[in-house]
Amino acid sequence: MSEQTRFDTKIAVLLREDLETWQRLNVTAFLVSGLGTAVPEVIGDPYEDADDVPYLPMFRQPVLVFEGTKETLTAAHTRTLSRALPRALFTSDLFATGHDRDNRAAVRAVPTAGLDLVGLAVYGPRNAVDKVLKGARMHP
Repeated sequence: MSEQTRFDTKIAVLLREDLETWQRLNVTAFLVSGLGTAVPEVIGDPYEDADDVPYLPMFRQPVLVFEGTKETLTAAHTRTLSRALPRALFTSDLFATGHDRDNRAAVRAVPTAGLDLVGLAVYGPRNAVDKVLKGARMHP
């Protein structure tokens, strides 16, 4: 695909603006892993170098990373839910857990309206994702 390719869908990550650099990277990695497993059409074909060494497939399109305030993240989460778009979340509680089971338990313990969101990944039609991200800005 050329640089001119415009996808009908969008993969986006929204991070809370007050995260430290290591947190932004960690949260982004965790969030996109969820989309790749739940929405198989976002994954392209495996890679192979000129020596026939195989590599894992990756997303077939760019992942756009945005940032916003806590309020922007909460509003985006609400819009994602109302549109029933595939999503992954990361809450502040997950910085204190050590593995997947504890992560799930930490999210499960908090009602939707009480989640302290620090990151959200969403996939869907480009226009719908743009509406979800209203008020967010591209990550510098």
